[in-house]
Amino acid sequence: MAEEGQVISCHTVEAWNEQLQKGNDSKKLIVVDFTASWCGPCRFIAPILAEIAKRTPEVIFVKVDVDELESVAKDWAVEAMPTFLFLKEWQNCG
Repeated sequence: MAEEGQVISCHTVEAWNEQLQKGNDSKKLIVVDFTASWCGPCRFIAPILAEIAKRTPEVIFVKVDVDELESVAKDWAVEAMPTFLFLKEWQNCG
């Protein structure tokens, strides 16, 4: 498991749900980076996002590869990469 100040890669739906729950339980802001390995702009922004994560350990940073977790990307209607979500005290209404 990643420590505070790191971008956490979610490779399973369970890991994704765990990070959402962790953010809700702690009332922390969650910044989600929907990315893809083939996406040039995603590769460009990744080190910048990692640096921001180091400077703001009070925020949870999560990375989701849209090809790896297609269902999560679909649930959030992600159609372009990179796409960023900012979630705070979010609840699943579906």
